[in-house]
Amino acid sequence: QVQLVESGGGLVQAGGSLRLSCAASELTFSNYAMAWFRQAPGKAREFLASINWMGGSTIYASSVKSRFTISRDNAKNTVYLQMNSLKPEDTAVYSCAASAVSGAPTSSSRYNYWGQGTQVTVSS
Repeated sequence: QVQLVESGGGLVQAGGSLRLSCAASELTFSNYAMAWFRQAPGKAREFLASINWMGGSTIYASSVKSRFTISRDNAKNTVYLQMNSLKPEDTAVYSCAASAVSGAPTSSSRYNYWGQGTQVTVSS
């Protein structure tokens, strides 16, 4: 079955950087838009960034634009999220998702498959 497996989370100090990876298996990766979402305790899931199947179109939430960068490597079936200038409010579980919808959807309802998430904790 389809699997999305995130890695790269951890504990980092404010101002630091992390790069998350999401490896996909059992799906034709290049046919899917990909996105990153996060969810902090007691808060709703939040869209962060999405990228279309070819990587030529990206969309970012205003809260992370200029700090986070989404990219993909279709040869490796992997999507990445480079996170710079991290803040304590970035602390959350980060999940990747795959969508068969064209473009780079921002709504979680457009995503068919989800990873289990990786914890990112930013200390002050």
